[in-house]
Amino acid sequence: MKLAHRLQAIKPSPTLALNSRAKALVAKGVDVVVLAAGEPDFDTPDYVKQAAVDALRAGFTKYTPTNGIPELREAICAKLERDNGLRYTPDQVLVTSGGKQGLYNFCQAALEEGDEVIIFAPFWVSYPDMVRLAGATPVIVPTREEDGFAPDPDAIRRALTPRTRAVIINSPGNPTGAVYSRAALERIAEVLRPHDCLIVTDDIYEKLLYTDERLGISDVAPDLVPRLVVVNGMSKAYSMTGWRMGYVAGPKPLLAGMQMVQDQSTSNASSIGQKAALAALQGPPDTIAAMVKEYRERRDFFIAGLNALDGVRCRMPEGAFYAFADVRGLLGRSYKGKPVTSAMQLSEILLDDFRVAAVPGEPFGAEGYVRMSFVTSREVLQKGLARLGELVKALS
Repeated sequence: MKLAHRLQAIKPSPTLALNSRAKALVAKGVDVVVLAAGEPDFDTPDYVKQAAVDALRAGFTKYTPTNGIPELREAICAKLERDNGLRYTPDQVLVTSGGKQGLYNFCQAALEEGDEVIIFAPFWVSYPDMVRLAGATPVIVPTREEDGFAPDPDAIRRALTPRTRAVIINSPGNPTGAVYSRAALERIAEVLRPHDCLIVTDDIYEKLLYTDERLGISDVAPDLVPRLVVVNGMSKAYSMTGWRMGYVAGPKPLLAGMQMVQDQSTSNASSIGQKAALAALQGPPDTIAAMVKEYRERRDFFIAGLNALDGVRCRMPEGAFYAFADVRGLLGRSYKGKPVTSAMQLSEILLDDFRVAAVPGEPFGAEGYVRMSFVTSREVLQKGLARLGELVKALS
């Protein structure tokens, strides 16, 4: 069957594919240590679930306005002002089926043939393909671990052209867990200020923070706020991945265009989910604090274990819930008489022979790295470390 030409430019999500493969093995009774997931293992808070139950019982099961119920958009505005110092009106907010749809809507509404979007590598795997699906071109700017995965201003300058339509910033970042410092954000702002491009900030991990401070580009460069597009959601902070609740805030004309895209695709996000999202935003903050405390302890335990393995080195992430391990010290060794030359190959061996699901760095734009999530119990993390140790010993 003939498929649309645009699909030739994109690939299936490797993280979703690997996670699905691992889950299929688990469903067959195979003992797999799944470290590929990008979702919290905590349950959705009870008060959020109760809001959904109450909405069901009240018959709140019909269509809503495409951009979301007014009270939720007002709560999002209150959150953005309280947490981020950003003032938006409800007509500058679009409620979406997850932050992912928000980013997709942005690309469809803002980009066209000939446009370019600067993306810092390592990057979330979906950024480049969303840009390509809109007919635009992703321009990848590599970053270095020794710089905290913050981009070099000179590299950004070289990447900027008259065709640059947008720059995507993700801090805390997936897959690195890196959090940009004030100085790093100031350098980015200085370079972008003279260029008429949009600045998209993907803040989905902003609450999963292990440092004292997390700043956004708006904190260091308020003059750039008119060009800012904020993407966020409930998935990570409130453990609501399956609810598919996200939102975008930004310039009114752009948001109107994004709403038109949503009008003709999904229409409104789930009515019941919107009531749950409202409860999440208005609920007590201690739920998030307890989750972050537990993740910090798991992080410390897991990163220490990784760094104790010969040939593996892992930077301490400041946010999110990923260990982005440098496994270049293992490459070039042999396994069962065959050389191991890539993180992709290493990840396949891990799953096939040692039953550990970890995502190779290549799809994130980082060869020689493997992403592992520590959103699982310490018992499972310990088992994963033991199996990784078995792999290291099996390499010659």
